[in-house]
Amino acid sequence: MKKLLLLVCAIIFLAPLLSGCFFSCKPIIINVECDELTQQKHVSRQIDVCPGYTVTVYLCSNPSTGFSWSESAVISEQSVIRQISHEFIAPKEPTLGVPGKEMWFLKTSEKGTSTVTMEYSRPGEDGEEQEWTFTLTVTIK
Repeated sequence: MKKLLLLVCAIIFLAPLLSGCFFSCKPIIINVECDELTQQKHVSRQIDVCPGYTVTVYLCSNPSTGFSWSESAVISEQSVIRQISHEFIAPKEPTLGVPGKEMWFLKTSEKGTSTVTMEYSRPGEDGEEQEWTFTLTVTIK
């Protein structure tokens, strides 16, 4: 009887691990600091997440420079993930030149893969002047 109980407990514990969603079935927060964006210019991340969960992306932003992130993320598969909101979060101490963050709140839907892209740019004489990009590849399992 003890062996059977141990086996049942092991199956209950291992089943989520084997399904691949044990650790990814939770809201995901991605934070990209100014230093990383300045060094790389084009930053990308890949994540696995379960359907129905949220992904929050924070990207460094300093509107006092004239640059800003795109209001809407470009999403390759809207049926897989969609943007719920986007907002600027000012720094805790509003000192001139100190960057804040922009936040996108995304919601996963059905299984599949989608890319989410944001661009940091400012209007230039010849149109938009792109500075940074962030690309997130999301796989819903």
